[in-house]
Amino acid sequence: MTPRGWALFAAMALIWGIPYLLIKVAVAELPPAAVVFGRTALGAALLVPFAAVRGDLRALRGHWRNVLVYTFVEIGAPWILLTHAETRLSSSLSGLLVAGVPLVGSVIAWVFGHEDRPSLRGIAGLIVGFVGVGLVVGLDVATDDLLAVGEVGLVVVGYALGAMIIGRQLRGAPSVGVIAASLGIAALVYLPLTLAQLPPAFPSARAIGAVVGLGLVCTALAFLLFFALIREVGSVRGTIITYFNPAVAIVLGVLLLGEPFTLGIAAGFVLILLGSFVATHRGARAQPTVASPA
Repeated sequence: MTPRGWALFAAMALIWGIPYLLIKVAVAELPPAAVVFGRTALGAALLVPFAAVRGDLRALRGHWRNVLVYTFVEIGAPWILLTHAETRLSSSLSGLLVAGVPLVGSVIAWVFGHEDRPSLRGIAGLIVGFVGVGLVVGLDVATDDLLAVGEVGLVVVGYALGAMIIGRQLRGAPSVGVIAASLGIAALVYLPLTLAQLPPAFPSARAIGAVVGLGLVCTALAFLLFFALIREVGSVRGTIITYFNPAVAIVLGVLLLGEPFTLGIAAGFVLILLGSFVATHRGARAQPTVASPA
């Protein structure tokens, strides 16, 4: 890759590993709906004008039904579930569990008989990856936190479905336009919920800064950099950032929030990423795939 490609790759590997830390900081003082609204509203405030100037919003004519479905499965439902789950789970554990998206995506492709369904080798990768998930849940999750784990599981399913929708039903639609429209729609949905759940005290600068970072850096800037990365290095290489994001989430959670780095997380991390790689690897002639926003 070119130096620009490496710079974009490193930036995305870092930026999409940060949201779990910022969400954990924000939900300490803000209700989940307010965190999601702040993130989507700030992201939309930057991307909607950008997409409008490019004509990407006009190009969505005829795609709105699929855009609405994509908004629900990729942003609207997953972000509120993930944010609520982090009121119970650590940021590092949440980031590691979300790393199972490639595994679930392979299972969905297998069930529905898509052209990119896993081979026998891929099935072995699925088994390894899900053993890793089982290790993490079995060794590091208390019984009363299983509901939060279930929420993250739904997040993983939503991200996997979203990648398939944007790679198939929205293949001809401009990516920036789809993301901008989805963020705007989600912000409008979460506005009344936020107004109904305003916190009793004004949040600290730490919590506000976390929401601003989520919206401006981890959403708006991240998507623009991601599309630049895809143009620079291609879809297949670009999606390899998926394997670096959970490592960033774990390191940040341990160093900045004092979260424990346990045997379950260590072993689960290795098995989940190994299984994901084996289950989704297509060789040199792989078809382009689409990464999901964290």
